[in-house]
Amino acid sequence: MDIVDNDIRPWDAKDIKEQFGDSLTLLPSNDNIKELQTILRDKNTTRSDFKFYADRLIRLVIEESLNKLPFTDCEVVTPTGAIYKGLKYGAGNCGVSIVRSGEAMEQGLRDCCRSIRIGKILVESDTDTHEAHVVYAKFPEDIARRQVLLMYPIMSTGNTVKQAVNVLTQHGVKEERIILSNLFCTPAAVRAVVDYVPKMKILTSELHPVAPNHFGQKYFGTD
Repeated sequence: MDIVDNDIRPWDAKDIKEQFGDSLTLLPSNDNIKELQTILRDKNTTRSDFKFYADRLIRLVIEESLNKLPFTDCEVVTPTGAIYKGLKYGAGNCGVSIVRSGEAMEQGLRDCCRSIRIGKILVESDTDTHEAHVVYAKFPEDIARRQVLLMYPIMSTGNTVKQAVNVLTQHGVKEERIILSNLFCTPAAVRAVVDYVPKMKILTSELHPVAPNHFGQKYFGTD
C-alpha cells in the first residue's frame, strides 16, 4: 500500500510491515476499540463522555505499550509454598508526556505503574513558519539510563514528536529506548517520524489521514 494523504482504507499487518518495518505497531482492532474511536471522533460527543471514553482507549494503548518494555525472569513463592516462574519489568522505566495533550495519558500510566516517574516536554509551533521548537523540558535526573514511554495522543505531522525526541537524545536517551504511545496518527506523520528516528518504536490505535486534532481541547474542556 502506498501512502496517500486521503487514503482511508484500513491498514493491516502486511501493509504496516511493508511501509514501516518493525517501527510501528497497530493496537489489534476489534469492535470495542472501533466504537471508542468513533465516539472520540463524533462532534456531538459531550465533554464528559469524551473524557470517559478517551481514558478507556488510553488505558488500552498504555497497557500494550508496557508490553514492549523489557522483562526479566523471576521466581516467587505462592501462598501454598510452590515456586512460580514468572516475569517482572526490568528496572528503570519512566514516562514523558508532551504538554498539553500528552498529559491526558499520564493517569493511565500511573494506573498501571503506581510509582513511575513522569517528565514533561512543552513544544510550541511558530505562528509564522509553523516550525516546532521546545520551550520547556523536565526529566528524571537519570533519564539517560531509563526506558522512556513518550506520550502524545494525536500525531498529525510528526514535527512535535521529532522535537521531543531531539530533547530526549540530547539528555542521553538512546532512540531505541523510546516507545511512543499514541492514540491517533496519520500515515504521513508516521513516515516522517520513522525516517527521522528509525530505531524508536511507535504504538498507535489507528492510522487515518485525518487526525482528531480537537482531542486536547475537548479532553481538558478548553474547546
